Amino acid sequence: MNFKGRDVISIKDFSREEILHVLDVAERMLPIAEGKEKSDLLHGYIMASLFFEPSTRTRLSFEAAMKRLGGNVIGFARPGTTSLKKGETMADTIRTAESYCDVIVMRHPQEGSARLAADFASVPIINGGDGAGHHPTQCLLDLFTIKREKGKIEGNSVALIGDLKYGRTVHSLAYALALFGIDMKFISPPELQMPKEVVEECREMGVEINIENSLDDIGDMDVLYVTRIQKERFPDPEEYSRVAGSYRIDRKLLEKAKKDVTIMHPLPRVDEISPELDSTPNAAYFRQTFNGVPVRMALLALVLGVVE
Repeated sequence: MNFKGRDVISIKDFSREEILHVLDVAERMLPIAEGKEKSDLLHGYIMASLFFEPSTRTRLSFEAAMKRLGGNVIGFARPGTTSLKKGETMADTIRTAESYCDVIVMRHPQEGSARLAADFASVPIINGGDGAGHHPTQCLLDLFTIKREKGKIEGNSVALIGDLKYGRTVHSLAYALALFGIDMKFISPPELQMPKEVVEECREMGVEINIENSLDDIGDMDVLYVTRIQKERFPDPEEYSRVAGSYRIDRKLLEKAKKDVTIMHPLPRVDEISPELDSTPNAAYFRQTFNGVPVRMALLALVLGVVE
């Protein structure tokens, strides 16, 4: 498979076979991501990290991925310090950045911004999240986590819990899980249900989707994928206040689940997962966070054409 020069905008741009190939390359990257081996695979390459929106895990893991492979990083995390403040268009910012780098990783609050940036750029664009749209690299690391925690992706039942309306991580993940034939439960407040087009698309792909509002029926789930209620996505503060704190995963709830249930979360969390679960073997969210490094290492190496 030839990934060289390819943009990574949406998980929908990947076939099942391509997803598995990325995960296989990520598996090979693990010793380097863990610091057990050294690599200069991307020596001489520069990644531009353009973050128009706050980020901890995505930005830092991309930087760690690039540096673990011997590459360098330029960019910004505070757009207010750039010429955007002077009125420069995003198109001109992208054209400027590509003059200094070999690949651009971008996060932006506006849905569709990454695909628009790809129209202007001649270097690969990797979408680090565009509003409530897509987050393909998070989706890939989520699949990688399920594979490592459960031994395989196929055959698991997954519940997506929380903000399914505005959560770009679950929009991408629902499609990818359906691609692997995984039945899902979508659990959310009525105001934050998964968009109808996502539900319909998953069902058209042949998987069973159950839409629920409570956590009472999670006993048959292999994976609980929890998301926070995203205050910053709500146009109406009153709407947020009505649904904030709707769900909480704690020890009492864990008693209703399978003994080996895996709890995932893209983070940051607020109060939707009790810290008392952090020390349990079920809590995979910090291992999930680490998995962003080998997966993003794999993507960088693939789009830059240094691995196949």
